[in-house]
Amino acid sequence: MALTMGFRSPCFLLFFILSATLAFARPPSPKNVQTALRAKWSGTPLLLEAGELLSKEDQRLFWDFIHIWLNADHDASQSLSAKNCVGKILERSRPLLREPLASLFEFSLILRSASPALVLYRQLAHESLTRGADGEITQLDPLRAGESLKSPGGKCCWVDTGDRLLLHVSELHSWLEANDKSDGGSVQRLQLFDFDHVHFDSSVGSPVAVLYGALGTSCFKEFHAALVAAAKQGKVNYVLRPVLPAGCETDFGHCGSVGASEAVNLGGYGVELVFKNMEYKAMDDTTIKKGVTLEDPRTEDLSQEVRGFIFSKILERKPELTSDIMTFRDYLLSSTVSDTLDVWELKDLGHQTVQRIVRASDPLQSMHDINQNFPNIVSSLSRMKLDESVRDEIMANQRMIPPGKSLMAINGALVNVEDIDLYLLIDLVHQDLLLADQFSRMKIPPSTVRKLLSTSPPSESSMFRVDFRNTRVHYLNNLEEDAKYKRWRSNLNEILMPVFPGQLRHIRKNLFHAVFVFDPATICGLEAKNLSAEEDGDNFEEDMSDMFMIHSMYEIFFSIWLGLKFYPINHSHKRESHAVPSAHVAGHIHVLRSCVKRLLLFKKNLMYITALSCTFCKHIVNKLRSESDDHVDDAHLEMNHVEEAFVETILPKVKSPPQEILRKLKAEPEWKELSQESSMLVFKLGLSKIHCSLLMNGLVIDPTEDSLLNALNDETQRIQEQVYFGQIKSHTDVLAKFLSEASIQRYNPHIISDNKPRFISLSTLVLGETSILNDIDYLHSPGTMDDVKAVTHFLAVDITSGSGLKLLRQGLNYLREGSKHARIGLLFSSSQSTDSLSLLFVKVFEITSSSYSHKKNVLDFLDQLCSLYQQKYFHKSAVEIDSTQAFIDNVCELAEANGLPSEGYKSALSEFSTEEVRRHLSKVGNFLHRVIGSESGVNAVFTNGRVTYPIDESTFLSADLLLLESIEFKQRTKHILEIIEEVNWQDVDPDMLTSKFISDIVMAVSSSMATRERSSDSARFEILNDQHSAIILHHENSSIHIDACIDPLSPTSQKLSGILRVLWKYIQPSMRIVLNPLSSLADLPLKNYYRYVVPSMDDFSSADSSINGPKAFFANMPLSKTLTMNLDVPEPWLVEPVIAVHDLDNILLENLGETRTLQAVFELEALVLTGHCSEKDHDPPRGLQLILGTKTTPHLVDTIVMANLGYWQMKVSPGVWFLQLAPGRSSELYTLKEGIDGILNKQSSKLITINDLRGKVVHMDVVKRKGKEHDKLLISDDDEEDPQDKKKGSSWNSNILKWASGFISSNEQPKNAEANSPEKERGGRHGKTINIFSIASGHLYERFLKIMILSVLKNTHRPVKFWFIKNYLSPPFKDLIPHMAQEYGFECELITYKWPTWLHKQKEKQRIIWAYKILFLDVIFPLSLEKVIFVDADQIVRADMGELYDMDIKGKPLAYTPFCDNNKEMDGYRFWRQGFWKDHLRGKPYHISALYVVDLKKFRETAAGDNLRVFYETLSKDPNSLSNLDQDLPNYAQHIVPIFSLPQEWLWCESWCGNATKLKAKTIDLCNNPMTKEPKLQGARRIVSEWPDLDLEASRFTSQILGEDLEPMQSPDQSKDLASEDSLKEDTESKAEL
Repeated sequence: MALTMGFRSPCFLLFFILSATLAFARPPSPKNVQTALRAKWSGTPLLLEAGELLSKEDQRLFWDFIHIWLNADHDASQSLSAKNCVGKILERSRPLLREPLASLFEFSLILRSASPALVLYRQLAHESLTRGADGEITQLDPLRAGESLKSPGGKCCWVDTGDRLLLHVSELHSWLEANDKSDGGSVQRLQLFDFDHVHFDSSVGSPVAVLYGALGTSCFKEFHAALVAAAKQGKVNYVLRPVLPAGCETDFGHCGSVGASEAVNLGGYGVELVFKNMEYKAMDDTTIKKGVTLEDPRTEDLSQEVRGFIFSKILERKPELTSDIMTFRDYLLSSTVSDTLDVWELKDLGHQTVQRIVRASDPLQSMHDINQNFPNIVSSLSRMKLDESVRDEIMANQRMIPPGKSLMAINGALVNVEDIDLYLLIDLVHQDLLLADQFSRMKIPPSTVRKLLSTSPPSESSMFRVDFRNTRVHYLNNLEEDAKYKRWRSNLNEILMPVFPGQLRHIRKNLFHAVFVFDPATICGLEAKNLSAEEDGDNFEEDMSDMFMIHSMYEIFFSIWLGLKFYPINHSHKRESHAVPSAHVAGHIHVLRSCVKRLLLFKKNLMYITALSCTFCKHIVNKLRSESDDHVDDAHLEMNHVEEAFVETILPKVKSPPQEILRKLKAEPEWKELSQESSMLVFKLGLSKIHCSLLMNGLVIDPTEDSLLNALNDETQRIQEQVYFGQIKSHTDVLAKFLSEASIQRYNPHIISDNKPRFISLSTLVLGETSILNDIDYLHSPGTMDDVKAVTHFLAVDITSGSGLKLLRQGLNYLREGSKHARIGLLFSSSQSTDSLSLLFVKVFEITSSSYSHKKNVLDFLDQLCSLYQQKYFHKSAVEIDSTQAFIDNVCELAEANGLPSEGYKSALSEFSTEEVRRHLSKVGNFLHRVIGSESGVNAVFTNGRVTYPIDESTFLSADLLLLESIEFKQRTKHILEIIEEVNWQDVDPDMLTSKFISDIVMAVSSSMATRERSSDSARFEILNDQHSAIILHHENSSIHIDACIDPLSPTSQKLSGILRVLWKYIQPSMRIVLNPLSSLADLPLKNYYRYVVPSMDDFSSADSSINGPKAFFANMPLSKTLTMNLDVPEPWLVEPVIAVHDLDNILLENLGETRTLQAVFELEALVLTGHCSEKDHDPPRGLQLILGTKTTPHLVDTIVMANLGYWQMKVSPGVWFLQLAPGRSSELYTLKEGIDGILNKQSSKLITINDLRGKVVHMDVVKRKGKEHDKLLISDDDEEDPQDKKKGSSWNSNILKWASGFISSNEQPKNAEANSPEKERGGRHGKTINIFSIASGHLYERFLKIMILSVLKNTHRPVKFWFIKNYLSPPFKDLIPHMAQEYGFECELITYKWPTWLHKQKEKQRIIWAYKILFLDVIFPLSLEKVIFVDADQIVRADMGELYDMDIKGKPLAYTPFCDNNKEMDGYRFWRQGFWKDHLRGKPYHISALYVVDLKKFRETAAGDNLRVFYETLSKDPNSLSNLDQDLPNYAQHIVPIFSLPQEWLWCESWCGNATKLKAKTIDLCNNPMTKEPKLQGARRIVSEWPDLDLEASRFTSQILGEDLEPMQSPDQSKDLASEDSLKEDTESKAEL
């Protein structure tokens, strides 16, 4: 309990005694650490950010906010400080939102989460100016987002019309007037994007005008007013892209410029100060005497408890004793720091922590405090008496969940606690709050809202099986009845027995039904070759593989029930544009199909079927080849080819003349009827669209061997599971069971595909007063109008197109056939000027659906109306049509015939307004443009928000609407309907509670819920006890509920405790957090201080317009402990330090001198764009080259695809980017596959939008181009040589190597092209460039690195290029290295790579650095780099590295030096000579990782990087494996990734090598000595004679450039004192080389 009582307490007596004692020995003043992180881009105005945040709620709110701000009364005399301005912005914007969305909006604003969106608009504005300013604008590198946009001619606003820029409002008025007088003409159309702000009064067909400007500037108001007025008159499609050009801040008034004049400080990340193991004293002894002092006036937080005292309250009572009280506080802080505890003290530490948290008055704050300052609190925690009830409940819970396991769910959906960050969590919470707000506006009660939001989405792996059982299938075998399978076992449990990978189990039961569905004439590719010019280059033999595969599976006793389904369909009507006359082609195809069909069914014994078919195909191919000199692609199919092949095939098999059989075959009508029947059945199943398909137990897959084997494996697992649980038994018909569970009657690849369908939310349309849905009445199946409909189809119909009328009639047929669960609403639009008859046609539908939809024959009437309109009036000129009166008369006649009142139609149609219908069509057109992007009339289907577009009118049938209904009802709508039907409606007029009202609610809710990002995984948190070990925070009215299970003493908890406090502060969700600590601890679970950085209103200055935060502040840190600073940032962030005077790797605060606060500033250098690239039924396309850029500069960044999960990554900044395959072999072999139906992307590019701080994960599908299916992507030079030359070794194709590119690490691409130039001269150096790679962290190793650079340069005359991983380099070093490169004549490039999320992560900084030395060698360098040498930072080179660079390493990807063994004193430390390593190496040497050569060509070609990552992923999860990661990993993998052993003299280190070989050493490494643990600096001065001189040279140069006054270097004798310090316990670094 905190002590805050009066001074009579015995504790305060102790306080005064200690104070008196401390007065004579006052401790040094406490020191603080402060860290900030800023964005690379220049500042963005908070006012514009507020607009972007509002647009995420609703686009109309964006325009409403602009209107409110422009018309508000701004008091010029009022203070314009940053804090006041934020208050003003919130005052104008918060009323537009309801709670808790308003509070979340406020937090998002001060979090600056919308800043990237404004950077994106800045990029588009720069492109606009570049396109329209005649070269006036300076070209900028788009990836350098930090540069500001220059205003054009001093103007702060301009309008881009596509063909010109309008800088003055008068120019805009002139342009609008000119458009009025012209017919529109052909102007350059501007590309619009989903994120664009399109004014809601804009007309889609009008000319586009994009305003670039900022709300708050004087010019904006004039331009905006003119454009809004023009939009309301239908003159313009008004689009606003908010930007503030540099220099326009002064034009701002009333808070508009707050945030624009300084860098954006970010929050939402963690900072830790970790206690560092100083076993080897790896710390620089150079003291900085002068430098930048970054003091912060920030005061310490005195409200935090320190050893039971809350000093803020003590100071309130005794302010006159402030000095003594603060001295006592500092003493307590310095004496309570602990980074070790005895084992007995650790026993109950986790349980004691739970008890402290749960019993605190503010449990969340208590957990947060413990996680922030654990080293200060751990001693008091370990002394706390533990209540057994706490222990018992924790132990009971841990029988259901592993100790230390952390989980979290938002409204029932699990989130990944390892990768969660504030921005992701805010987005997840926001989408649920937005839904809750929409649902509450529909009068849905809060309890029902919570139930809806907790509903799990459908599984992403939903399967659909086609029920083909009523079609004619010709089975080749029957495993249960055929004699050839009689020796197989019939015991179903055999499927549970283990087998070798790829081996099939022989069970005499029809478990797998494989039915091949194909057109017999296309088995050999004959139709495709002669009819499709698009498929030139196909290989005949490959097209025949399907039939051969069937035959081979039958012959080798494949344990599958094999069936064939034929569908001869005449495709000639689709090929009319080709060279072969359609009638001639049709004749050929008819005979060909008939011949094959007759042949296949000719024998009763089905053994002959596939063999004879293959023979028949071979005969045709051979004839074509013989007549075209082996160029089958150029051959033409003729009638005689078919007849001769048929005769030759059956001649040995029949007694009667084959010619007679052929003649009878042509004459028999039976075969034609069978063909038509078969074709119709396959057409109804929807399989006719697919060239050739295979049904595996009803699942539609590609008819390839790989697809079949993959499907077999998947089905085997499903059957095994059901057999194990007794759901499938010996008598079960497996096919019938599977089809009964998830069967469909029709397959449409446009509806059922591997891609996630697109959804739009209809909630806003239902709620909007002027929504198009308010004008729609629905059509129903007869007799179902008063039933609640769970499914609503909206048919978007272009009435000016024949395909639109076809879709309309299919919709009517769908309702006529009967649907209990669905209704149809019609959205009429037009693609061209609509005549009066078309408008009359639309009006008839409107009258019918609104007034007569309950009539019995209404659907028949509408169908007859469509037929009449198509035949007599569609696309007829005015001359051909008698009059509109004739049409009205026809309508009345049809109405009378179908029992509808003709008088009603006659009166309504005689008086209808064409303008009213036109306005409605325009309104629908605008809606379709927003959701689909098409500017003309479209035909589409919206099923409860699911978008099906485009529509193939030739194959889209009423059955497809039934398919959509079935899928959506079963997967997404049925459970929502059940919840809505149980609602007790309180605030709704009973007269409103109609079936239409409920149907509208179900439609809106299901469409909205389908649009949210949400995991389908869940956990049963309710089974865990929560009486004594859980934090429970109730909030009845909250629509957000958070369940969590957290280890309170874990890195996850350090981050989550900060995030959860933010959520509780702003939206107050209900929470149930069960604490789950580790039961037994061998060491302290946390050895760090941690701060999670979140913004607050205090960051905004009350005195001026500056923003001073957020920042991480560590008060009163231990002075004598060495700390390392690490940042815990969201996965997509690449950050680097940009301001840091002191060594952030070795923070020793007692060395700060007079400086009170150590400061560091980091910068968000870039966001990481990651993705996975896949090729269906194939391994990922390893080595595929990708480029990213803009439309004008397509290649800014590049990368290659890994074999590991097809992973790739690039660094980007906010903006609009285009991802595409690189020119050359990648784009020659592959193309992107886009769309849910697998449509090929002809542009071969993918639009990528980066407008937030979450980065993006892109899933790409690629396919081989026609004719390239068997070409390899990675070609060795020896693949193109003569066979006798192949032994000379292999390397990558020179074309690939010429594709020089700056990989994600570099923006300076021209440098990369020079990396491997054979001869060049620089600074007097000549020859082929030596590329050297190294890594360093901390000032000491950077000091070593400079010495290594000098030693390399002094021993070679060749050009040298150094590559350094920039992640861990300090700002002073990055400032120095360009000057050093210029002075000493070498090149340097900084590279980086973000650790992939799927790869097991290291937690210690040292091990992360080791990993970077080996894991990403294939992707971290540009593809143009062929070879690189790694040299440790603490290495001194004594030889020409060109000798090593040119060494022949015998075709191996890696070359290392083995550990030398002539220092016998170290024999006890040579672990590789015994135990596991001795057995694993099998005589191969164990190599040292301080120096190695990488042949990058061979490394990439042999997938060495992929193999090493696989080994790493397997081994690294065991904490006892890979003690020396960078060294153990390549040595362990050398049986797969071979290593060339370098001569011993290439690396010498005293620890392992005897002095006898030192004179021959070409490099000397300062590797650690596990025996003596000698400090690095002491060893360097003693071992390497030239080291002091090199060190002095490097230090003088550093002082000269950076202006630092460095303390004189210690002599070797002085440095010996360092060795007198006690050594700490041995750790893994004893064997490390860094």
